[in-house]
Amino acid sequence: RDFFAHSWKTDRLPMKSGLTLCEMTDAILEKRTKWMYIMGENPALSDPDSAHVKRAMEEVDFLIVHDIFLTETAAFAHVVLPGVSYAEKNGTFTSTERRVQRIRRAIEPLGSARPEWQVIGDLGLRMGYDGMKWDSAREVFSELAGITPIYRGMSYELLEGKGIQWPCPEENHPGTPLLHIDQFTRGKGRFVSVLYNPPPELPDEEYPLVLITGRSLFQFHTGTMTRRSPTLQGQLDEAYVEVNPADGEGLGIDDGMEVAIESRRGIIHVGARITEAVLPGTVFMPFHFAEAAANMLTLRELDRKSGIPELKVCAVKMKRA
Repeated sequence: RDFFAHSWKTDRLPMKSGLTLCEMTDAILEKRTKWMYIMGENPALSDPDSAHVKRAMEEVDFLIVHDIFLTETAAFAHVVLPGVSYAEKNGTFTSTERRVQRIRRAIEPLGSARPEWQVIGDLGLRMGYDGMKWDSAREVFSELAGITPIYRGMSYELLEGKGIQWPCPEENHPGTPLLHIDQFTRGKGRFVSVLYNPPPELPDEEYPLVLITGRSLFQFHTGTMTRRSPTLQGQLDEAYVEVNPADGEGLGIDDGMEVAIESRRGIIHVGARITEAVLPGTVFMPFHFAEAAANMLTLRELDRKSGIPELKVCAVKMKRA
């Protein structure tokens, strides 16, 4: 905290860590949070226990949504700010292989849309902080590199071509394609024993199946962009639930039949796919589709260490619709 406070020339940084997104939702309903600014996310569809999330979106005093399309979350917003797509902005992105690469604008932002860093900078100024007076995305990256040790040696010039993989701790450093070749960052490796915590909700007599949620190859997250692609929609344009043949036979469910899936939090209707890709006693659903939102069923219990919600396991029952 002291390092960033000194770098940003401010004494107004919070003393405590912030909330996770699920905790923010609870804080709204408990009247501890009055406003929210959501950028490029769609929690009304992506977060667990959708009814709980939507109730918070309805009750928050002031909600800003900043996105390139009107999402399910934007429907609750008091103010919607137009975002810019990757083709309309300059900057960098970091991939999961730690590679930092340039983004180069192909077209000017459409309409009144502006790069996010400009909007955040203006918001900071309006709130009394003048440390966000950036003139370009390059300046933003220079600040990032200056205060982040693993980025410290990076510059726009160094990122030309295929980019650089962090850590890049000093100028002219070639980057680090492979981590921990000779030793770990702290010297010796550190092994930590982890206690197993069972899922907070398991099948029982009333809800005998385990619902697993996840992704499809042809859609991404809540489909904000991919469901607007005719090519991808041609591959997958509706929700489904995968059911093991043994469970299908026991419940009288055939391939393609509409079923009702219910948890303690909600109920949805969707077409069944009979497949051995899932084990008996489990069913699988992608969460991309608002019209059959899998997260209407999931629960918002958080992992004790990471604060991540339990999206992969909840108890459900299923029947012919």
